Amino acid sequence: MSDNGKVPLEECLQVTISEDKMQAYLVFKRVEGDLKLSSRELEQYLRSQGIKHGIQSDTLYLIAQRPQDFYFAQNIVAVGTPSKPGTDGYINVLYGESQDKELRPAERDDGSVDYKQVTQLANVHAGQLIAERVPAQPGVPGVAVTGDEVAAKDGKDAHFKVGKNVVVNPEKIGMYAAINGLVTKTDKDKLNVFPVFEVNGDVDYNIGNIDFIGTVVIRGNILTGFQVKASGDIRVTGGIEGAEVESDGSIEISGGVIGGNKGFVKAKCNIRCSFIQEGNVIAGEDVVVSQSIMHSNVRAGRSVKCAGAKGLIVGGVIQAGDRVTARMIGNSMSTATVVEVGVRPELRQELNELRTSMRQLAENTDKSEKALKMLDHMASIGQLTPDKLALRVKLTATKRQTLEELGAAKERVLEIEKTLEDATTARVDAIHTLWGGTKIVIGRYTRFVKDASQRVSFRFLDGDIVMTPFNG
Repeated sequence: MSDNGKVPLEECLQVTISEDKMQAYLVFKRVEGDLKLSSRELEQYLRSQGIKHGIQSDTLYLIAQRPQDFYFAQNIVAVGTPSKPGTDGYINVLYGESQDKELRPAERDDGSVDYKQVTQLANVHAGQLIAERVPAQPGVPGVAVTGDEVAAKDGKDAHFKVGKNVVVNPEKIGMYAAINGLVTKTDKDKLNVFPVFEVNGDVDYNIGNIDFIGTVVIRGNILTGFQVKASGDIRVTGGIEGAEVESDGSIEISGGVIGGNKGFVKAKCNIRCSFIQEGNVIAGEDVVVSQSIMHSNVRAGRSVKCAGAKGLIVGGVIQAGDRVTARMIGNSMSTATVVEVGVRPELRQELNELRTSMRQLAENTDKSEKALKMLDHMASIGQLTPDKLALRVKLTATKRQTLEELGAAKERVLEIEKTLEDATTARVDAIHTLWGGTKIVIGRYTRFVKDASQRVSFRFLDGDIVMTPFNG
């Protein structure tokens, strides 16, 4: 074919664009005859077809050199620049949990505990910055092969979870202490500053029961029959006997819990101690024990860890939402020991309550809407009296609040449902030995262990509880 009789490119070529506009393809429609092309002509042709960005010049050069190699393929000749999602914002807590880790009592080689380190507390002063909000970063838009901008997903902003005695600046980037006290994280990750109540000695008949809106520090033991309640953390440098001890934050015990099957130790966040003996211990998140849990009832929303030098769980019932880890579970005498994971009874309860409340909220919204429609109709025919006008304002506000509450309830239901479905992560780990006589429950399934095994994990797989080697 001579240059003069050249076939127009649109007769032998076709350009298609992918659905997401991130790739353009060149296909040959006519392949007879000897086709002469230059990469410049190909590029001009692509531009005439609306391809303006990401043209692959190297590919066009190869096509121009040997068109026949590309006849029966969908040839990628332009590639767009994808958008980059933004990064999520987060809250950087400057005081409280992260600092406390250094203040925990040190365990000596013989397993006993050095109390001296507990005497300092991470106190803050009124007006001190305790947390800062790091804003989300916007995404970077991409460019389609057509030259159009491709929108990017921006990062999600984090929000302060405001507790008691804290203030947030007008720019919503800093949280400050409103009083002198101790930074404490309570359930749902709220940050608070609580005043501190200290007892220099035991909680006994000289002190009596304690119920304090703040953090309680006891430099001694809590004796049988007494009650200690705190809306902040509770720190005990001695031990807890058969007392009732309850905190909206975390409880830290340098010694242990010797309950004698009386009383309870309950925290909405974490509980840490050296040992638990015949105790009832309940934590919203983690229970961390350095030595042993003997003949006790222990329940944790997230995990129970007993992995110190002894790290022993014998007898009783241990329940955790996600995971139980110990060096040894059970003993050589096959003492009955029950370990349950993937169990969140309080979540199932909350789910039922949320569903009931959502039905009620939906009914209330429906009633408000019907009443508002009637009032709107009266307004349109000029029959709205001042008291009916006031009612309309009130109903509108009520409806808005009900819808907000309904939205929040729906979000929480989704959160809980996701957690309940996820029994696949639940596991029981024995770092050293799991003895016979142990009953393992994962979700709705049970397995009785007859023989001792070393370094094993139990998890739920394909409708059954399986034993696998423990791998940390």
